[in-house]
Amino acid sequence: MRIAMLAPISWRTPPRHYGPWELVTSLLTEALVARGVDVTLFATKDSRTAGKLAGVCPTSYSEDPAIDAKVWEMLHVAHVFERAGEFDLIHNQADFVPLAFSRLVETPVVTTIHGFSSERILPAFKAYDDRVHYVAISDADRHSDLRYAATIHHGIRLEDFPFDPHGSEDLLFFGRIHPDKGAAEAIAVARRAGRRLVMAGIVQDQDYHNEQVAPALDDRSVVYRGPVGGAARTKALGSARALLHLINFDEPFGLSVVEALACGTPVIASNRGSMPELIDPGVTGFLVDSVDAAVDAIGRIGEIDRTACRSAVSTRFTVDRMADRYLDLYRSLLG
Repeated sequence: MRIAMLAPISWRTPPRHYGPWELVTSLLTEALVARGVDVTLFATKDSRTAGKLAGVCPTSYSEDPAIDAKVWEMLHVAHVFERAGEFDLIHNQADFVPLAFSRLVETPVVTTIHGFSSERILPAFKAYDDRVHYVAISDADRHSDLRYAATIHHGIRLEDFPFDPHGSEDLLFFGRIHPDKGAAEAIAVARRAGRRLVMAGIVQDQDYHNEQVAPALDDRSVVYRGPVGGAARTKALGSARALLHLINFDEPFGLSVVEALACGTPVIASNRGSMPELIDPGVTGFLVDSVDAAVDAIGRIGEIDRTACRSAVSTRFTVDRMADRYLDLYRSLLG
């Protein structure tokens, strides 16, 4: 089986710090290669893989302002479709632009939809749902107007996330500094609960950061660590009393939720989007619908067994489970 894996080029694959789409693409690619699948990863030229790397864009446009996103995305997508005849299947992880190339080749195309940035992009997906096989990353993210081949949850490498049986008294916010991710709500809840809040993630909305986050930073009760990667990332995820994921949008999946659980950290999340698919209330965390409910949940966090959090990930959200499900899908499509 010869697979062309088309990654986004917003970040390197795998990303150095932030880059959830690129991270999932890398995890799946490496798991497939380990199973003996012939995978060519189409990504930025500085990307890394145990498979074959094919790239035209020197580095990611989110890291190098000299890279014009539109120009290089077109060159990047064209590259894989010009080589389509070399592959049994193209797996697109790079949103809707590649869909427009799908009828120009005979090679089957699978597209993992990592969420809808806006309803305005839906016509692109709708126009090709008779040609492209769509995968949802959660049942909650399935759009009623589209046909899907499968729902396949993301998976992580459990061994990359050391289990911390104790955590600490600190609360954690881990994600983009953006209104969607509920950074301001996390600060408000931590204050009400009288607990220190550690924050980590890229600033995606500078005005929001300046107005809602920066005034609260004092290096004592609220600490911002910036984007973290490597050992600092797993330490942050594991050394917390709980992860606050008080989102203001319908989260398509939520990798940080699964990563925190893998480290043993329970999650207190807004009851929106995919959260009911990831969190078992009273077992791995709590689903809430208000600041008051989140504060109450912090008071109950001692009821959660941290080993149960890790066990839930090992059962449901491993990279092996994800790779096996994608392989089953590939085989079914290829007959």
